[in-house]
Amino acid sequence: MANPKLLILAGDGLGPEVMREARRVLDWLHKRRGISFDLEEDLVGGAAYEVHGVPLADSTMARAQAADAVLLGAVGGPKWDALPFALKPERGLLRLRKELQLFANLRPALCFDALAEASTLKYEVVAGLDVMIVRELTGGIYFGEPRGIETLPDGQRRGFNTQVYTTEEIRRVGRVAFELARKRKNRLCSMEKANVMESGVLWREEMTKLGAEEFPDVELSHMYADNGAMQLVRNPKQFDVIVTDNLFGDILSDEAGMLTGSLGMLPSASLGAADAQGRRKAMYEPVHGSAPDIAGRNVANPIATILSLSMALRYSFDLAREADRIEKAVSAVLAGGLRTADIMQPGKARVSTSTMGDAIVREMEQSLAAG
Repeated sequence: MANPKLLILAGDGLGPEVMREARRVLDWLHKRRGISFDLEEDLVGGAAYEVHGVPLADSTMARAQAADAVLLGAVGGPKWDALPFALKPERGLLRLRKELQLFANLRPALCFDALAEASTLKYEVVAGLDVMIVRELTGGIYFGEPRGIETLPDGQRRGFNTQVYTTEEIRRVGRVAFELARKRKNRLCSMEKANVMESGVLWREEMTKLGAEEFPDVELSHMYADNGAMQLVRNPKQFDVIVTDNLFGDILSDEAGMLTGSLGMLPSASLGAADAQGRRKAMYEPVHGSAPDIAGRNVANPIATILSLSMALRYSFDLAREADRIEKAVSAVLAGGLRTADIMQPGKARVSTSTMGDAIVREMEQSLAAG
């Protein structure tokens, strides 16, 4: 059988540094576990603009379409802030999501025991936290039409965006969330603003219908998104799986991520519809941005990118055992006291990007030796 195809897009800022550590994990899987991928590398974001004059070349988009999964680092930076909107690095990322039809974004907020004290919340509030946020990714106000900036007759300027969802857009992301809930604690909370937005009314109605028709065994609750934001800070462990729209998901997933201590710890997966064989187009990326202020200094946290690779193994390549091995290695390294700058704590050992990668690969090797 042909090896599965994995496209690596390191991107901008610290993207290439953290991606190097993920590549080391891939190399270990090949050498020690006999797991091989057909790997390709290409450009996205500002790096692509510098070479091609666009944030994502058509040839790169074609490679992404042909891949079984895409692993992306980060895009953007002040160097490209003055570019026209259509050429900004982030447009490359949005094009990938849109043309691959990656409508469901999975954002786990998992607090490793060793990092519970690194959160800005009390230890007892976040210890043992394990929440999955499912964000609709290709609809809503980020893509709705009409949109733009116009000049009014009196000379004022007005910016406008349209929040819009269809039944199928809501139901397809809802199915992903319900299916995840079935594999976890069988609880799903849907968040919107049905009290003030017609799109929220539709969202609540369709989620309710979907639950009754296809997932009657899953406990479904509803919450206004502003209350959900407050509850995530007040008592985050009340939630298991949360499903919400593009805008609220963007905000809530970042909030949930910081409960764990650092965005540098958090992976994500963006999934498309399943084909006849059950395979999905997919892209995996760390939640953190390109952080150009620390790029090139070997101080960035590579864990989110390594855990994004772990999610790819689990959801795209049916390699749950190896995904578990990576996640256990990360947990063991943190329990041993190693920290990058973003998660540094008193009494722990501050290490570089590459040293953290060394330690994770070493733990994987030890787990293999231990059987």
